Amino acid sequence: MNMDSIEREVFINASIQTVWDLISQPAWWVGDAPGPDKVKVDGSFVVADTKYGEFPVKIEKEDPPSYLACRWASSFPGVEPKEGNSTLVEFILKTDDGGTWLRVVESGFSSLTVSEEEQEKFFNGNIEGWKYQLEVIRKRAEQ
Repeated sequence: MNMDSIEREVFINASIQTVWDLISQPAWWVGDAPGPDKVKVDGSFVVADTKYGEFPVKIEKEDPPSYLACRWASSFPGVEPKEGNSTLVEFILKTDDGGTWLRVVESGFSSLTVSEEEQEKFFNGNIEGWKYQLEVIRKRAEQ
């Protein structure tokens, strides 16, 4: 099993612009739904404050309304994302049959500078997190 990359996809019965407006909100997926308790934006950095700590997120690339890439150190609260401690989260949106496909790809778990056991723990935790967060965003967009 590839334990470097998580890929999830959900069909949302809403326009691509509606979905984009939700997923482009800074760090919407960080913490428990409906998102972080507080968000600070500083240029391409966003700091999401949650009950688990503060999580800096770096916006790597945006191509509205179809692509957003962010880097975050999901397992290292308070630490700026950089090589060895972070993963890349990509959101890809495509219109189809009156709705929108939202695909999320989080990659880089095997590059984390922690033990293989911890890499597996972080990977498995985020698999569950993305199942939950994609259902949350689908419900919000379809309201």
